[in-house]
Amino acid sequence: MRYLAGLSVSERVQLALSTLIRLSLLVAFILALVEGIWTVAFVSIGAFIVTLLPWFLARTYQIFVPIGFEFALVLFVYAALFLGEVHSFYERFWWWDVVLHAGSGMTIGFIGFLIPYSLYRDGRFQAQPFLIAFLSFSIAIAIGALWEIFEFAMDSTLGFNMQKNGLVDTMWDLIVNVVGALIASGSGYVYLRYKLRGLGIFHYYVESFFPDKGKGGTRKDV
Repeated sequence: MRYLAGLSVSERVQLALSTLIRLSLLVAFILALVEGIWTVAFVSIGAFIVTLLPWFLARTYQIFVPIGFEFALVLFVYAALFLGEVHSFYERFWWWDVVLHAGSGMTIGFIGFLIPYSLYRDGRFQAQPFLIAFLSFSIAIAIGALWEIFEFAMDSTLGFNMQKNGLVDTMWDLIVNVVGALIASGSGYVYLRYKLRGLGIFHYYVESFFPDKGKGGTRKDV
């Protein structure tokens, strides 16, 4: 409970919504099992497991995961897999796929920067800002490619329609991913090269993953 006492109102709301989303996925999984709808059951439990990734990373690798980032991930997984596939939001709303991939492109690019930057910040990896930015870009592109392979696998094995127009949809998704990776890695380069540590929203989000030890260190669950 001491952990909850240290949260802002916004963080408490985001934590509560993340919990509700996870519970709704479990309920959907149980109902799908009872009714014998195996595809829905698979998607529901798969989405639920993915939403636990921040908790797993925090527990296993002692990585601080901001509540805002955790909520964004949970919301994206819920919107992409559960609402998009199970409730056919991709077919009902033409802009659903566009909005999700635009947001995920930037998020993946940001994650791509955090991985080498965390090693650089801890002194475990020495490199020039350009190399860190290049690694960030490469990691983000790799993550995006793996997601497209996942979509292809779901369409091929379970009869989903995650790729929509096939090659055209895949290529546009990759293009959006490249743009997001360029923006994030470019911002990371400027951030490191010119030491703009106290300016901009990029600084805020990066440093939220590395709180001062005196402010609580790694997040621990209640």
